Amino acid sequence: MTIVDMLNQSLILTLLGMGVVFSFLIILIVCMTIAQKVIHAMKLDKDVTEPAAGSATIPSVAPVPSAVSAAVPGQDTAVVAAIAAALHEKQS
Repeated sequence: MTIVDMLNQSLILTLLGMGVVFSFLIILIVCMTIAQKVIHAMKLDKDVTEPAAGSATIPSVAPVPSAVSAAVPGQDTAVVAAIAAALHEKQS
């Protein structure tokens, strides 16, 4: 077997391998798209733990210790105070 024959065989094997992988990816994309459409059609894509439309909850936020805010260089204390006041007002 000559070098040219071995190169031709390696080229064929490379193209065959890449074709198999490409075909698998195309099949995978098609299956995922079909699964998405089926799940959406059966209305299974809704989260059952969602709160009702009128009952919005506000997550609690822990206050930032003053030592941490003072340790950050270049931080404007007025901005930090305004944010803290807004959070406090929102929680009340």
